[in-house]
Amino acid sequence: MNNKVLVSIEIPEIGYSYDVFIPINEQIWKITKLVSKCVSDLSGATLLTKETYYFINKNNGIIYPSNDIVADTDIRNGTELVLVKQ
Repeated sequence: MNNKVLVSIEIPEIGYSYDVFIPINEQIWKITKLVSKCVSDLSGATLLTKETYYFINKNNGIIYPSNDIVADTDIRNGTELVLVKQ
């Protein structure tokens, strides 16, 4: 599991939080798109997957640029992220 990290993702739009393994070799925009689609499917919530979402670090307020690769950020096991609509 060296190529994935376990993060907690809070989605204030629907009031849920999920623990998710995300790959470290993908760009942030791909991860946000996959997470928003999965959350829509799992929760039955009407998250619009055509909307643009981004991650914010819950502890320090960093907004992650969508073109950054996860491995190049400070996202590690146990990081708490917030998924917010742009």
